[in-house]
Amino acid sequence: MPGGRLTQTERQQIAAGLADGLAYAEIARRLDRPTSTITREVMRNGGPAGYRADLAHRATQQRTHGPRQAAPRGTQASSQAYGRDVEAVRDYQEALTAVYMASGLPKMMARVLGCLYTTDTGALTASELAQRLQVSPASISKAITFLESQDLVRRERDERRRERYVVDDDLWYQAMIRSARANDQFIEVARQGVGVLGRGTPAATRLENAARFLDFVSEGLIRAAEQGREVLYTRTESASDGAARPSSDDGRTAAATPTP
Repeated sequence: MPGGRLTQTERQQIAAGLADGLAYAEIARRLDRPTSTITREVMRNGGPAGYRADLAHRATQQRTHGPRQAAPRGTQASSQAYGRDVEAVRDYQEALTAVYMASGLPKMMARVLGCLYTTDTGALTASELAQRLQVSPASISKAITFLESQDLVRRERDERRRERYVVDDDLWYQAMIRSARANDQFIEVARQGVGVLGRGTPAATRLENAARFLDFVSEGLIRAAEQGREVLYTRTESASDGAARPSSDDGRTAAATPTP
């Protein structure tokens, strides 16, 4: 797998792939690059609809040769925890942000979420987020309000009574349940439509089938979330022989980890 920065030729191939409607994974396969590289490249240079190879190449050159702002000391120290490489952590955070954006999150919301998820504590204050992302407190406030409305972050106060924004394991479970429940309103209205349009008519049958499908999927999703919730609380600890083994907090039984 080739390393280093994308070449102008590769960017032209990315643009051609997007024009042909290819998925990021397929473009990455053709270039023998990680999918995350393609995703990050496209999302930071206009998105699928606005990506232009020449503009993207020029922007990258400007970022590379332009003056680089030093990271705040707090950010750098945090990134170096556990012997991590600062640049590798920064690149990964950008890749994670690009994935969130590809899933539909606005850029600032995706950046905040990516920052929180790459922090060991999983919790930061508004000022810490603003410092790490080099944005205004107002931008952080707006992003947090949106993420809270989607149940993607929650607020808590620390021992100094400072408000902190948190991503924790249970948020994944809650988001999955909320996603499943989001279908309930359509299912109810669709079934009302069956009576209005007349059972057995083409329009009513279409709505009835859609309601049955979503009802089935939602029930399965909720059941899977309940069964898999234990996985979210599994911790990996290093055994005395250096091998990783699962454990769980609060007396929970460790969930079995599937072997690839």
